[in-house]
Amino acid sequence: MFHFTLKQLRYFTVAGELSSVTLASRKLHVSQPSISAAIQQIEETTGLQLFVRHHAQGLSLTPSGKQLLVRAKQLLREAEGLEQFAVSLSEDIAGELRLVAFPTFAPVFLHQLLRRYADAYPAVSLLCHEETQVDIVKGLNQGEFELAFTYDLQIPVNIDFTPLHCFPAYAVVAEDHPLSGRGQVKLAELVEYPMVLLDWPQSREYFLSIFETLELKPQVAYRAKSLDMIRGLVANGFGFSLFNTPLTTDKAFDGRRLTALQLEDDVRPLSMGLACLKGLRLSPAAEALRDLALGSDVTAAVLGHKGSKKP
Repeated sequence: MFHFTLKQLRYFTVAGELSSVTLASRKLHVSQPSISAAIQQIEETTGLQLFVRHHAQGLSLTPSGKQLLVRAKQLLREAEGLEQFAVSLSEDIAGELRLVAFPTFAPVFLHQLLRRYADAYPAVSLLCHEETQVDIVKGLNQGEFELAFTYDLQIPVNIDFTPLHCFPAYAVVAEDHPLSGRGQVKLAELVEYPMVLLDWPQSREYFLSIFETLELKPQVAYRAKSLDMIRGLVANGFGFSLFNTPLTTDKAFDGRRLTALQLEDDVRPLSMGLACLKGLRLSPAAEALRDLALGSDVTAAVLGHKGSKKP
């Protein structure tokens, strides 16, 4: 038997996100006493203190409140999905779909996939973010995103990952680099030159681990968090770098060129795929995007870049 309603959970989540009953009442267009009563009902039912009340300074969630907020947001999304599913039985799929993607390959393929999706489901409002792997996992766990396009980098056990394509690592050097034009290169040769490293959590660990498996240590001379910056540094002769995502252009912004070199060593590739919270029932809008991404014809067309392959 339910002792609090979805509406009360909604009031609680908004108050928790805004840390204020006053701001929540304005956003929801309901009275402050209604929101306070909803929170009190949930606290009395669960026996938990969800907030610490600060006089004239709003609210702050307790540890229990933070945990309940995550689950409440998941439940509200599932309820919204159920409503959308019922509507979709007789109408087009509609609603809001919140996505997140790893920044390196999002510009390579995601816009094409979303274009196909938007054409097929024009009533869906797409909200797409780019985040590092750490923030992608955090966003899925906190209910900020329903689906993620990311790599298989330290995926927690509570997240389902479905691979779509494999991207092997390869090196990039300046057009006039001594190794340019070789076509293939060994990691042992690369470590003789400075390295420009993609300095994102888990990404940098992955690229450095490639050398560690062969007991090699690269000379990391520069670190950057932007692929455009890395391309510029490499093209201007500051060192080599390692990529997984296929190059869409062999030029940096200043017009200088890069050369891609395959690695002769046996290096673990990265799988790009779809991730979602395990056990979460996807909304109809998310299911439709997942089905489109998993479609072999669409995936081949969108991800058919040189250097990529099916997992």
